[in-house]
Amino acid sequence: MIAPTAQRKSRIRLTKFLLEVEFLSSHETDEDRIAREIDEIVRSIEPDVTVSEILAAGMKESAAIEEKGKRNERTWLISRLILSALLLLGGFLLKERGFLGDVLYLAAWLIIGYDVLILAFKNILRGEYFEENFLMSIATIGAVFIREYPEAAAVMLFYQTGEFFQSLAVEHSKKSIKALLDIRPDYANLKTADTITKVDPSTVQIGQQIIVKPGERVPLDGVILSGASMIDTSALTGESLPRAVKTGDTLLSGTINQSGLLTVQVNKTFGDSTVSRILDLVRNAADKKAPTERFITKFSKVYTPIVVGLAVLISVLPPLFNNFTGWSEWLNRGLVFLVVSCPCALVLSIPLGFLGGISKASKNGILVKGSNYLEVLNHLDTVVFDKTGTLTEGIFSVNEISAQAGFSEETLLELAAHAEAHSTHPIARSILTAYGKTIDQRRIGEVKEVSGHGIEALIDGKKVLAGNGPFLQQHGVTVPEGNPLGTQIHVAADHVYAGSILIADRIKNDSQQAIRNLKNEGIRQVVMLTGDNEVIGKAVGQTLGMDRVVTNLLPEQKVEQVEALMAGKKNGKALAFVGDGINDAPVLARADVGIAMGGLGSDAAIEIARKTNRIVRQNIIFSLGVKGVVLVLGALGMTGMWEAVFADVGVMLLAVVNSMRLLR
Repeated sequence: MIAPTAQRKSRIRLTKFLLEVEFLSSHETDEDRIAREIDEIVRSIEPDVTVSEILAAGMKESAAIEEKGKRNERTWLISRLILSALLLLGGFLLKERGFLGDVLYLAAWLIIGYDVLILAFKNILRGEYFEENFLMSIATIGAVFIREYPEAAAVMLFYQTGEFFQSLAVEHSKKSIKALLDIRPDYANLKTADTITKVDPSTVQIGQQIIVKPGERVPLDGVILSGASMIDTSALTGESLPRAVKTGDTLLSGTINQSGLLTVQVNKTFGDSTVSRILDLVRNAADKKAPTERFITKFSKVYTPIVVGLAVLISVLPPLFNNFTGWSEWLNRGLVFLVVSCPCALVLSIPLGFLGGISKASKNGILVKGSNYLEVLNHLDTVVFDKTGTLTEGIFSVNEISAQAGFSEETLLELAAHAEAHSTHPIARSILTAYGKTIDQRRIGEVKEVSGHGIEALIDGKKVLAGNGPFLQQHGVTVPEGNPLGTQIHVAADHVYAGSILIADRIKNDSQQAIRNLKNEGIRQVVMLTGDNEVIGKAVGQTLGMDRVVTNLLPEQKVEQVEALMAGKKNGKALAFVGDGINDAPVLARADVGIAMGGLGSDAAIEIARKTNRIVRQNIIFSLGVKGVVLVLGALGMTGMWEAVFADVGVMLLAVVNSMRLLR
């Protein structure tokens, strides 16, 4: 995106690609100069590409124009396919009439294949010889040369048909990723002293206020200053149920305001916002290729020249050693060999398989940064979890109220809530939330707070103590011994022990099932690392069925634990760490795979990864297997061009369809 300091937004758009360039300048002439240089560079690589500048305000209109152009191209290709098929059929019907039938075959070949021939010629000029357009051009030109006109037309027709269906498959597999890109907000309602103005979200600064109306997408991260609403977070988390928000809550960009009017103070610029980070992840996902993808790319660059050389040898050597007799038959065998050898089934279906896996993951609310991470997930045998905010909710709340004789649970909670009414401590907030009623300030007298220990307050004229065990014991109150799984607040009234309130971080509803799913997927070891104390950590680990629990860890000690686990893993196996992505950043970076998520989706990610890897392997084995058999048979003269077409286009289509199973 071209974004000078003068705030003029513009884009350089290619016919089929979007090129974004960002630079800092207040001079419009600099922008024009850079646009001209971009145009020159693009045209030096591809002379026929049109480069045009589009203002940010017209992005949607330009996208619609581009989509219309794609539809027109598709309609034109379908028309050519139908016309070519009719001409080919006409040629078959006029087979006995000689010249006229041959004309129909040649017309069918040229109508459906002219763009392939032109593109092959352009690629040759650029030094790109061994690619699919070149192979198809050589094969069909060779067929024409030996007067096999029907085969020339049929090969090109089936090839273009395969390319058409393959393009539809790729487009379909990208739909969920494209839908994810729709979370980008179009505008922000900037609130000033007197007015509310629609502006580009990228122009809003930290500290400014925006208005989010019902039905609008939240454009920027911020804190709610006023208002309450239900928020649709499905675009970010995959969670279908809306979430209630109110004054003081954090609001993430990309979510949708469903009901109330919200005033939000922006705390992140658009470039640092949640929606912007997600868009970057999606755009860059394809840049990080899996080892299998990289191998296939390298393999095809070596494989294709070799099989082309073999096809030439098959066409030339036998006639050369047989006084140039039967050269037409051997040339035909070489052409069959050439058609079969085209590696498009591998080159197209394997990236499509990984794209399908990434697309499937995005539908489940999981963003995979690249297919390389998706493949590593397939080799996991150890998964390490953080506890707070990952396996547990990360929100402290009242889990248990234990009242002593003479006091009810309601009375105990009421005394504690009034004693904690003026405290800002998270524990006090959780007690007030559990109480859920309005605090009667008239009942509260003098309040003394001892930081880290407890509170002494007069409630209805009674001396109420609320704090830890030692705090109450210092005031002469006997506190029963216990080993609580959380923070225990003891309460006394006029030196009489009233009972205790247990404050704890609750285990998420789906944590236990997630751990079971991981073990069902074949994960050998599930470990929990936590900075919490041993009693709480061991209890959570036992409840969830962890294989190992390590407690009382600082962030750097978590890294040491992960490094020790990685040193002990088997060759070829991988370790993943699942955390909240903030305080666990060092250990997330150290693991083979770091999974940072607000919800538990590691089991789903691993399942998707393994399904993807299984389908990719199926495509490799099937493609190479069929091609290998037909290559040998073709060299022996036992197959013709029709079998060659199936071994190339047919196998490609079957591999693509197999990859599409990931999207179901």
